Amino acid sequence: MTQFFYNVPSEAAKQIESLSRLLYDLREDRKTILANYRADDEAALLAMIAEGKVGEHPAYEHYLSAKTLLETREVIREQLREVLATGF
Repeated sequence: MTQFFYNVPSEAAKQIESLSRLLYDLREDRKTILANYRADDEAALLAMIAEGKVGEHPAYEHYLSAKTLLETREVIREQLREVLATGF
């Protein structure tokens, strides 16, 4: 088995591991929210709300949560890219 962190400085390895775990948690939390409505993405959930297929409350709050999780995930992915680019 390849040891991914073998030649990575300790602090960079900790950051990579932490950011990777956070990315996983954000992705899974978003998937859970959308799965509760059988929506493929935030736009689909918003359309279901607009069409009256699901109640506005709490679906709109869930829509906002899923959207925030997605946006946060993109920010964290960029941070991970920076660590990978400069952390070695």
